[in-house]
Amino acid sequence: MRVFLLVLALLAPSAQARDITDSAGRTVTLPDAVTTVFAAGPPAAILLYVMKPEAMTGWPRALRPEERAYIAPPFRDLPETGRLTGRGGEANLERVLEIRPDLILDFGSVRDTYVDLANRVQRQTGIPYILIDGRFENTPQALRLLGEALGVPERGEALAAEVEATFARIEAMLLDVPVDQRPRVYLARGPEGLETGMKGSINTEIIERAGGRNVADDGGATRGLVNASMEQLIVANPDTIVTWDRNFYARVFDDPLWQGIDAVQAGRVYLSPTAPFGWIDRPPSLNRMMGLLWMAGLLYPDRWDGDLREEARAFYRRFYHVELADEELERLLEWAEGRPPM
Repeated sequence: MRVFLLVLALLAPSAQARDITDSAGRTVTLPDAVTTVFAAGPPAAILLYVMKPEAMTGWPRALRPEERAYIAPPFRDLPETGRLTGRGGEANLERVLEIRPDLILDFGSVRDTYVDLANRVQRQTGIPYILIDGRFENTPQALRLLGEALGVPERGEALAAEVEATFARIEAMLLDVPVDQRPRVYLARGPEGLETGMKGSINTEIIERAGGRNVADDGGATRGLVNASMEQLIVANPDTIVTWDRNFYARVFDDPLWQGIDAVQAGRVYLSPTAPFGWIDRPPSLNRMMGLLWMAGLLYPDRWDGDLREEARAFYRRFYHVELADEELERLLEWAEGRPPM
């Protein structure tokens, strides 16, 4: 009988726990198989969807109708769970305990505030909670770390290698372009276009990575989002403006306040797609990789060797698990290419 039980134990699947070190240097014990994950906020939800969508327990915000076609069908109707981090966080620990996931995932800042939250939630719920550094430059490491945590290291490695290849393409393109000759770019947020991200902020990382000079630059004294004045914009005089706000885009070419800006005069104002997620920073997660490809082509059309349609198809297939129909692709790109629909 004892031999029989020993054989059964050897044949049974492993249920052993394992340790992983997250981006904050915390050692977190995970179950051998992670099958359900609670995303602490939108950036984490996108990272999780890209890496292992079948492990999702829901979206922090339910998908809007215009976003659904760009998400694989099995995951369009996942419930709204709320969020644990960021502005407007409305999920509570009772909701997390009701779902009882194998893991809680956060992707973004690993400052002390978020470390303290992770430790407190993990202590109160008994559920492992990992933090992954969301800085754009850390994207390959983030993919490898999550792939390891979720038991899909091959996918994590494949996507990380693709990101590294994209970074290398852009670095090679910019190698002989002096900094003072690179395009001067302004990110226009909000319906008035006067909210922006300072150089070095998480909101403008793809502009700078794609070889643009962010005109919202005070030498590093200020980070994050700020409100600009029209006078400051006139002085900065960007030659390219990008936005994700359709209200601003619809009126900027007719607004007399903006007529003296080089970007407006030259018609170089571009609207970022936002389906299923923004290409610039809405939210700042893996969606920014598609924005980086788009931005490189906008800023360096004579140097960038990519085809936006083919790159979008490939990205949505590999990262978002969907094969875009021609109609869906055209609807996605018509604004991004500076040709708003009638």
